[in-house]
Amino acid sequence: MLRSLKDLERYTVNATDGDLGTVVNFLLDDQRWIVRYLVVESGGFLDGRRVLISPIFFRQAEWLTRRFHLALTIDKVKKSPSVNVDQPVSRQHEQDYYGYYGYPHYWGGEGIWGMGAYPGSLMAGGWNEALAQHSAETSGDTHLRSARDVQGYGIQGSDEAIGHVDDFLVDDETWEVRYLVIDTSNWWFGKKVLVAPHWASRISWEESKVYLDMSRQEIKNSPEWNATAPVNREYEARLYDYYGRPVYWASDDSPEDAQSAHHSGSHTGSRAHITH
Repeated sequence: MLRSLKDLERYTVNATDGDLGTVVNFLLDDQRWIVRYLVVESGGFLDGRRVLISPIFFRQAEWLTRRFHLALTIDKVKKSPSVNVDQPVSRQHEQDYYGYYGYPHYWGGEGIWGMGAYPGSLMAGGWNEALAQHSAETSGDTHLRSARDVQGYGIQGSDEAIGHVDDFLVDDETWEVRYLVIDTSNWWFGKKVLVAPHWASRISWEESKVYLDMSRQEIKNSPEWNATAPVNREYEARLYDYYGRPVYWASDDSPEDAQSAHHSGSHTGSRAHITH
């Protein structure tokens, strides 16, 4: 299912022995467009400091009660490597983080999560040693961005400005960002449209802009999105067909609805060139 990141803010995060805190932000992988960490504002036992929680530690998500249950104790999180989440997170910190929890790094395999497509792939046995060795050899630079920082980025079409990033719709199993929610209300009152992040031709972090090879009129005429209704596979098929893009679910054995729990209100195409 597809979930709004805005909607997931303020979810309660539970350790195995009590409430840990609430979700206040997310860190996005700006190359593969995946939520790598939840930023959690902890309770008094950590003096309110913010900690990073990877989806690999989820035991269960309760969407109705707005809770994430972790396979971690409060003490385990309390003793985790500290990090200033208001500053860029270094690869060294990520290495320390995964080393502390005893898991291989997500960037050490061919899949988006290590050797697989789901956060749980990192918890599978048998290949951990080889993956950890490969992780160390391919550490490279980190590519993490605050979701709150990217919200508000301008959207520049091939001819004119189109609007700004208002939200993100993510797959609640893989944690991939399937769509940027674009607010175009400066030109078309109340209208929001969906664009897959991988359709961007270029992203400039210095300018805080996402560039699209689409005209303003092309965006305006795209299939209308009802922000109060689920995003299902029928709508996605029309959207991809309109833009002439190959669908991200082409390899699925049987298409299933990818509904959204978006209350207020997908992964192909060319990778964006990133300008730093």
